[in-house]
Amino acid sequence: MRVLLVEDDDRVAGALIPALVRRGLAIARLATGAGVLERVHEVDVVLLDLGLPDIDGVTLCRQIRAVSDVAIIVVSARGEVDDRIQGLRAGADDYLVKPYDVEELMARVEAVRRRRGENEPVVIRVGDVSVDLSRHEVLVDGRTVALSRKEFQVLALVAGARGAVCSREHVLTEVWGHRGPAESRSLDVHVATLRTKLGRPALIETVRGVGYRLGGQVARS
Repeated sequence: MRVLLVEDDDRVAGALIPALVRRGLAIARLATGAGVLERVHEVDVVLLDLGLPDIDGVTLCRQIRAVSDVAIIVVSARGEVDDRIQGLRAGADDYLVKPYDVEELMARVEAVRRRRGENEPVVIRVGDVSVDLSRHEVLVDGRTVALSRKEFQVLALVAGARGAVCSREHVLTEVWGHRGPAESRSLDVHVATLRTKLGRPALIETVRGVGYRLGGQVARS
């Protein structure tokens, strides 16, 4: 599932994005309202903060709804009844007040998608390799490749970046929970094992001193 997060708070976005990627979502983020209307046709769900620096979120919600039927979930610190009514009347499908639990957010995203009859899996493809984030399944040339839980988590994080660089620190924190020397060595081993199991050494590129990214042309469905 493709999600556009419109959130100006870097700390909130930094915590939320990896949590959603781990749960199989492909995330793009904008910190302002600028560019949102151009991106809504590329995604399935918009997570919209109302406190944006360049435009009121309610106004932006109306603008999105005027050009697209994309699912909109407001995620805002504005929790008064009037605020929620405003957001829903502006075209939002749901309204969640900060702070919230990520599992509740996921449940609301899934509920909105079910109501709209849009519950297709998220599959990222690079050449003949398919990574199904929702089913935790990897196919190479149509054949299933068995991966361990950590191996799939590493691949899912790199794949979820959709060609952008996924930092070592991010992978270590999300998969191992720590960033010590032992975990770092384990990450190196897992990446090497992934390259061997997938039979596509160029699929996971090392960006020296930074992290990893997918090699090749990334497609998504």
